[in-house]
Amino acid sequence: MTNTNVRGRLLVRDRRRRWCGSTIPACDVGGLSAMLLGVEYVSRVPRSPLDGLIDDLYYLEGVSPYARLTLPPMPGAFLIINLGEPFRIRAGGELEAVEYADGCVVTTPTRALEFGYPLWTRSVGVHFKPWGPASFLSMPAAELCDRPVTIEQVWGRPAVAELQDRLASAGGPQEMLTLLEEELMRRLCETAGLGLVRHTSSVIAAASGAVAIGDLSVAAGVSSTHLAQRFKELVGVTPKRLARTYRFAATVFAIDPAGPIDWGVLAGGAGYFDQAHFGHEFRAFTGLTPTRYVEVRRRFLREHPGHAMDGWPLPAD
Repeated sequence: MTNTNVRGRLLVRDRRRRWCGSTIPACDVGGLSAMLLGVEYVSRVPRSPLDGLIDDLYYLEGVSPYARLTLPPMPGAFLIINLGEPFRIRAGGELEAVEYADGCVVTTPTRALEFGYPLWTRSVGVHFKPWGPASFLSMPAAELCDRPVTIEQVWGRPAVAELQDRLASAGGPQEMLTLLEEELMRRLCETAGLGLVRHTSSVIAAASGAVAIGDLSVAAGVSSTHLAQRFKELVGVTPKRLARTYRFAATVFAIDPAGPIDWGVLAGGAGYFDQAHFGHEFRAFTGLTPTRYVEVRRRFLREHPGHAMDGWPLPAD
């Protein structure tokens, strides 16, 4: 372990904050490696040009804090290459969870995902910026919105099996992340419209979602229809939906579940019309009222203080 527990918690928190448009680097000190409560988590920012598409690459091994975790929508996407027993995902309001043996790709979601973990989980993965997966996909991101797909469906079974074999024989987490980085570099492709979407998304992120979408299309010199179409192709959602997600995520990270919360002040500061609007957004993103959300967060903090997964996933049990 290369960092103390406290330092590890701070770096994990900083990485999560990047999903809300923070300018804090994911790993200011050259990477994150932490063993927290039975979970080994290693993270690092990839080299250029991948760093313009990806927040970080990570390795995760250990016991999940809960058998089932709910992941509210976030302004980002991810890819998981599974190296252990299959996990399950229930997405988009589906009644039944689907099993994923080789891993999955998830573009920017609009609804919460429920993950079911085996007793011991092991994987490597990618936390993408919202526009990041488009440079590695052969289909529009909108086709995957709230519909996770297996790695095999994206890259083909032979390529996935070969990559899993190389990862399994690697000397350790850092070597595994290097192998993943090399695979992504090989698969990187030119993507039409990426500059427009990347710039506009960055403006949305910098404002934590508090932007007028009409002004964005004017500033970009394109019609609102064209901008929305490009976003759906490359991000999977419209600029308006992405802005909603950034605003919600920034609001959630502003909550200190350990202290008293003035919901009126919080809602007003985030730009919501009123508390009713704020409560509606909370239920839409988490399925919970704001007060119930805090109760669940406090449960996580109480039962698993300092856990590497604390901060965004919620217990689903």
